[in-house]
Amino acid sequence: MAQPRFRSAVSPLRRSFTAAATVPAGLPASLPASLPSVEARVADLRPAEPMHCIRPAVLRATARHFVSGFAAALGGDVLYAVKCNPDPAFLRQLWKGGVRHFDCASPAEIRVVRQMFPDAAIHYMHPVKNRAAIRQAYGEYGVRDFSLDCGEELDKLLAETGNAGDLGLFIRLAMPKGTAAMDLSGKFGAERETAAALLRRARGIGARVGLCFHVGSQMLDPAAYERALALAGEVIAAAGVAIDVLDVGGGFPVAYPDMDPPDLSLYFEAIRRGVDRLALPAGTRIWCEPGRALVAAGGSVVVQVERRRGRELFINDGAYGSLSDAGVPGFRFPCRLVRPAGDSAAALTAFSFWGPTCDSADRMQGPFLLPDDIREGDWIEIGQLGAYGATLRTAFNGFDQARLVEVSDGPLLETAGHGIAARLPASAG
Repeated sequence: MAQPRFRSAVSPLRRSFTAAATVPAGLPASLPASLPSVEARVADLRPAEPMHCIRPAVLRATARHFVSGFAAALGGDVLYAVKCNPDPAFLRQLWKGGVRHFDCASPAEIRVVRQMFPDAAIHYMHPVKNRAAIRQAYGEYGVRDFSLDCGEELDKLLAETGNAGDLGLFIRLAMPKGTAAMDLSGKFGAERETAAALLRRARGIGARVGLCFHVGSQMLDPAAYERALALAGEVIAAAGVAIDVLDVGGGFPVAYPDMDPPDLSLYFEAIRRGVDRLALPAGTRIWCEPGRALVAAGGSVVVQVERRRGRELFINDGAYGSLSDAGVPGFRFPCRLVRPAGDSAAALTAFSFWGPTCDSADRMQGPFLLPDDIREGDWIEIGQLGAYGATLRTAFNGFDQARLVEVSDGPLLETAGHGIAARLPASAG
């Protein structure tokens, strides 16, 4: 009888590094001492498939800035939301930038983090987990922190860990519908009375307990964190127990062509004000769970134009691939022409994209601003795709081939308060 086969989607893309680069002693062979630019990669490889470009220096600089800024403002811990991009190449650079905590949502994410970083702090922050996943996380990978939003999930956790006395139990609090670009209020979260009751019950069981929430993805209003913290304070007061951790979640935004977020420091200041009003006991830890804010600027994808039809471009990646957010969600991304034969002097024109599949839903309305003389065979670099780019790719219609390369370039688009370019080494821009 044939044995079942398992395939994990949490795996790296095909890599293409510069074999001739000189590597200093002590560095892995896959990391050249001096990385080429995107233009050099295109000229050398002339890729006929999507080419994902990772910017190691950008990822390290972003992580250092976020970790140090959150620590300075709140003395807190930064948990990278692995679902945003689980590729080992990205995880490695975040680790080098000082990230030591990881928010995981599945056994596959837990496995890759534990294999890469045995000493990492892993937090299983998915509020609904199957029993086998709980057993694996606790027994095989040493995970002790779990989120939940109902009594049934707590019962499940206790049953599958043998009523362990070393659990960290974090109650996910429901948030009202907000103004984030992607609302997350519908799926998870306990209402106030339920959350308070769960906190009281968890306090008598867990080695440490906490409250967590999420204001929504790509939140452009720093005050949303203050409002959420006020709600959290009401729940803590109603529960009548001390907490060890308050997790303000993710949602920290990055810039897109039609989204210009406030300075990152304003988010930290808003959280600081909200926390101060709660008068939490000394020693209460503050956590956050950024994903997009840490990795978006650190990745891009280079696509090739396969046909031009007026102001519509048929390209070799699309909504079923790396550009899922450009499909139905309608995100616009920064983009530029990459033409090894020479730059274009043509005026910028608004284009829409069609992806490579046969599905008419594989459309990205944009508009994407590119030189008016763009033509078949040209390459386009699309930025801010370190977040949810390669992660959301499918194999629909067989268009699942892509490669990953490392480049020296800075980000295509800066986000206020991130100041990435100013912190990059001279050779990385």
